[in-house]
Amino acid sequence: MKMTHLAVTTALVLAPLAAAAQEQLSLYNWGDYINPEVLEAFTKETGIEVTLDSYGSNEEMLAKIQAGATGYDIVFPSVHMHDIMFQLGLLAKTDIGASPDFKNIDPQFVRAKTDPNAEYCLPYAWGNVGIVYNKALAGDIKSWKDFFALGAEGKKITLLDDLRETIGIGLIMNGKSVNSTDPDEVTAAADYIVEHLDGVTAFTYDSVPQVISGDVAAAHWYVGANLFVSENPDTIGYIIPEEGATMYQEDICVLESAPHKENAKKFLEFYLKPEIAALNVKQQMNGTPNVPAQKLIPEEIASNGTIYPPQDVMDKLQIFEDLGRDLQLYNSEWTRIKTAQ
Repeated sequence: MKMTHLAVTTALVLAPLAAAAQEQLSLYNWGDYINPEVLEAFTKETGIEVTLDSYGSNEEMLAKIQAGATGYDIVFPSVHMHDIMFQLGLLAKTDIGASPDFKNIDPQFVRAKTDPNAEYCLPYAWGNVGIVYNKALAGDIKSWKDFFALGAEGKKITLLDDLRETIGIGLIMNGKSVNSTDPDEVTAAADYIVEHLDGVTAFTYDSVPQVISGDVAAAHWYVGANLFVSENPDTIGYIIPEEGATMYQEDICVLESAPHKENAKKFLEFYLKPEIAALNVKQQMNGTPNVPAQKLIPEEIASNGTIYPPQDVMDKLQIFEDLGRDLQLYNSEWTRIKTAQ
């Protein structure tokens, strides 16, 4: 969740035509969630042709893989989806954690409970989910309370089309864990959202253009909004709400069904290079688990407190865990929220 979590499917071939008959690698990633220059550099170094398809949510990706989509080598699941896919037997063992260059990875980002030694996946990127807002319409907002107040005033706002993220706001506002499995807490969180649907025009990932144009005053969105803020600094801004927010982390995982496992492992090794991780951050504007890479990223990113928050803000960020069967609590409440809109 990210530079742009757009529910868009694209296919990019990032290799010279001369490489068409050579080795291949197929990535399935969140929309626009990798710098094309990274893929071009990989092709240049290895001669491996890379194709990229994109998805808008963990659930969309999992459904496609479970439905029998073949041909994909690498996916980029959030940590809780990494755990789910491991339990479903969908991931290939790569032993990336045994790579000499794995020393570059900050151990705190090896988060998947099913993969404590990074035998399967490589920590890829992390960030937070807050609010992108139109300065003229939203003013100096600082919190979720301010965000929902815009809707109460008759201004348009949007929420993410993601049950965990959106119900998570309600849990945060009620002082609860975003991983709560208490039915009463989850219901109360959904109640909070239902009670604050005034002005919510859509549950969507495609919000930033509307915020920039002024069609929407503010949107629930990802830290990657900073890319658009840098291009439109007088028009829009991005904040981590004072009450707290969620954080995300995606990992790079090789599918058990991957037709090009060796090429996929080469990509994981390639992404361990600090200069490559830094190249991705330069365009994505999110955090990297690669410690040496942090010294190579542009100062305006390294010093941005919404991208690399101070510790007191980090302490208010919660990351999702796999809830197993208890996710059904959220599914039923999500249906109620969507129906109430």
